[in-house]
Parts: sequence; structure tokens; C-alpha cells
Amino acid sequence: MESTSAVVAAAVAFVGSHFLLSHPLRKSLVGAIGEAGFQGVYSLVAAGTLGWMIVAYRRAPLTAPLWPVGSGLWALASVLMLIAAVLLMGSLIRNPALPTGGRPGPFPETAHGVFAVTRHPMMWSFALWGLCHIAVFPVAKNIIVAAAIILLALVGSALQDRKKERLQPDLWPAWESKTSYLPFAAIAAGRARLGGFGLHALLGGLVVWLAASWAHLPLAGTAAGIWRWL
Repeated sequence: MESTSAVVAAAVAFVGSHFLLSHPLRKSLVGAIGEAGFQGVYSLVAAGTLGWMIVAYRRAPLTAPLWPVGSGLWALASVLMLIAAVLLMGSLIRNPALPTGGRPGPFPETAHGVFAVTRHPMMWSFALWGLCHIAVFPVAKNIIVAAAIILLALVGSALQDRKKERLQPDLWPAWESKTSYLPFAAIAAGRARLGGFGLHALLGGLVVWLAASWAHLPLAGTAAGIWRWL
């Protein structure tokens, strides 16, 4: 089945399996096969459905773009992708949402850097990636895949909040009160202050942005980022 419908099927499997395994099926599976076994199943299913989606994407026909894409839209997407890269790299260090030795990591007294922007910087970086790729490549198969990434990132982070409120009732609600799900909402409300970005976020994000946008031409056949104008 080499059509757009195959991309839809693969995207539904990719997103749906993530949600099912992360929430309603997790407890019973961990009880049956243990945490290590569950992580193995989760990884296999995630890799398998992702691979299916990639293969379906490559085989699907290239449809006509839904709107014209000019230099202005490319410039906006390039700036947003730089922000996404900073959010991604900043999320890799001192992230309270990531487990540390099987236990929650330390919660800062105040939110700094990317965590002042949003308490889910990694997920929002994926969502921005999806939005930018829809904007500059508005063909059916790309919109489906990018929309799947956006849905998984944003709904997944909201479900993560609900889950952590149950599992860490003495910690997570306090962290939520200092941060925001929506980018810049806590700053606008006065609960956080913009600043405190480490070099791992700013410099690391810049390097990742430059490298990824440079690799866009040999890998995807289209120049991206500043390389479109150099």
C-alpha cells in the first residue's frame, strides 16, 4: 500500500502505541514482565512503528503543496527552529521531568533558562519542529507525519503533567506553580523570569541548529536555515 493512507495508518500506530503503552497498559505490563521487560517492549514498539512511518512516508506520492512557500516563511521557520534547538539542548541538563537513578531529580527553587519558558522544553522543541516543517513543506504526507509528532509531543506532555501530579503530589504541583505548559505563560504571569540560559542551551542549540540545517540539503534535498542564503 504505497499511498498517503499508509502514512496515516503508520502515524496512528506510532502515536497510539505511545499513548497506550505510556498510560493504560503500562501498569499491567510492568506487573507481568517487570520494568526492564516493559522498557524493552516499549522501545521495540516505538522503533517498529517509527520505522513503518518512515518507510510509508518515503513510498507515498508527493502531492501538490497546499500554499506557496517563500523566503519570508522560510526565514520565520528558521528562527523558530533555532529556538527549538535551544529548548532541546537546554532540556538535557537539570530537567526535573527526567528520571534520575529511578527517582525524580531535584526541583529548583525557581525556574531558569528553558524551564522558565516552559516546563516541557523538549516536547515543545519537537512541536516547533513539526509546525515549521508543515509551514515550509505543506504536502499531504509531510503534514501527516509532522502533525503526529506535534500531537505526541503536546498531548504527551499534558498527560505527563497529570501522571506526575498523581505520582509526585508533594513535588510536581509545586513545580507546576513556578512554570507553565504553554511557552512564556509563566513569564507573562510573573511566576518566572526570562534568563539564566546556560551555554549548553545557547551554544549547544546554535551548533545543533547549524549542523541540522546544513545536513538538510544532502539528506532532504532542500537547503534550510541560513544555508538557504549563503
